[in-house]
Amino acid sequence: VQLVESGGGLVQAGGSLTLSCAASGFAFSSYVMSWHRQAPGKERELVASIGSFSGSTNYADSVKGRFTISRDNAKRTVYLQMTSLKPEDTAVYYCRAYLSPAYSNWGQGTQVTVSS
Repeated sequence: VQLVESGGGLVQAGGSLTLSCAASGFAFSSYVMSWHRQAPGKERELVASIGSFSGSTNYADSVKGRFTISRDNAKRTVYLQMTSLKPEDTAVYYCRAYLSPAYSNWGQGTQVTVSS
């Protein structure tokens, strides 16, 4: 099982980034996929999630209207489009695949830094 995030980097406030998470080694389309982030000194928090077959989405209040999560089951990839970025969005962003408590995996994370 492998989740590999990419697309992080340094961006000015108001800018945009799109993160990607490429999955392998499991039945991707059956898993709920989500993005989480962890800022220095803070707990990891859920940013957005997307259902397996229904594709239903859920967002943290802090990113609603600015971030969009999507998935391409054929490419086994989940995306996070981030717009109108703020300095408080600075964090390491992690991709997660969840089927059940026994079947849950995390990526290694990608750094997003938003300068003011």
